Amino acid sequence: MKHLLILVFVFFSIFNGCVQKYNSEELTTYYLIRHAEKDRTDATNKNPHLKETGKIRAEKWSSILQNVAFDAIYSTDYNRTIETAQPTATKNELEITIYNENEMDITPFLDKTKGKTVLIVGHSNTIPQFVNSILDSKKYEDINDGNNGNLYIITMMDGKKTDQVLTFN
Repeated sequence: MKHLLILVFVFFSIFNGCVQKYNSEELTTYYLIRHAEKDRTDATNKNPHLKETGKIRAEKWSSILQNVAFDAIYSTDYNRTIETAQPTATKNELEITIYNENEMDITPFLDKTKGKTVLIVGHSNTIPQFVNSILDSKKYEDINDGNNGNLYIITMMDGKKTDQVLTFN
C-alpha cells in the first residue's frame, strides 16, 4: 500500500508539472487568406465588391474555418477583403479590425496578438508579405492573380514557428 501511494504521488506530481508547463506556453495561430473573387467588370473601380462566386467563396471560408475559435479578425480597408472576412466574423461574433497593409509594423502586431488565434484577410501580394514578415524570412511569393484559395497557417509556441499553405479551389 505504501508503494502504491508513492507511485500515485509520483504520477500526479509528473502530471501536474506537465499541465503547468503546457499552460505556461502561449500558442499563437495565424490564418491568412486572400480576398475572394472580386467584380472586374469596371477596370477603373479601385474598390470593387465581391462577385457572386466571391460571395460563395467567403461563405465557404467561414465553413472551412467553422471549428476555429478566432480571437480577432483583421482585414484591409477594401470592400472585397471586408466582404471576405465578414461571414467568419459574424460566426465568431467579432468585429473586423482594419489594418493598413502599407503601414503594418509587424512587431507591435505580434505582441498584440500573442497567444491568440487570428484571421487576416488581404491581397495577392500583401498576404505572402505578411506571412514572410511573421516568419522573418522570404519564403512565399505573390499569389497568382487567378488563385483565391490559399490558406496560410502559422503557429508559434516557445519561439518556434511552423507554417503550411493549403489550397481550396
